[in-house]
Amino acid sequence: MSHVERIPESDLAFSFVRAAGPGGQNVNKVASAAQLRFDLAGTQALNERVKARLRTLAGRRLTAEGAILILARNHRTQEGNRREALARLDELIGRALAQLGGESAGCWEAVIELDRRTRAT
Repeated sequence: MSHVERIPESDLAFSFVRAAGPGGQNVNKVASAAQLRFDLAGTQALNERVKARLRTLAGRRLTAEGAILILARNHRTQEGNRREALARLDELIGRALAQLGGESAGCWEAVIELDRRTRAT
């Protein structure tokens, strides 16, 4: 299971914008670039140590509101760019967990608890 699959969809938001690059005649007509916004500050899916590490790793991708913004525009389709954006977020979370060492298992405790509460209702 990837790291991103454990994050509630409510913490992720996609928007699509026009992108320069490959696309032929559609390049100026179709909004194919994916902009992924991950609400790092508001998510309960990660513990505070992982969030702090992600804030450092995100660098200029971190917004003033505490969200991580990822723009993917290497593919001609929205779906291709959407998958790329999710893969980049997954890689970023993986790097944060790897740098924290043995804490990776404990980081998802909040997600599991949140999932249990959601299923109970």
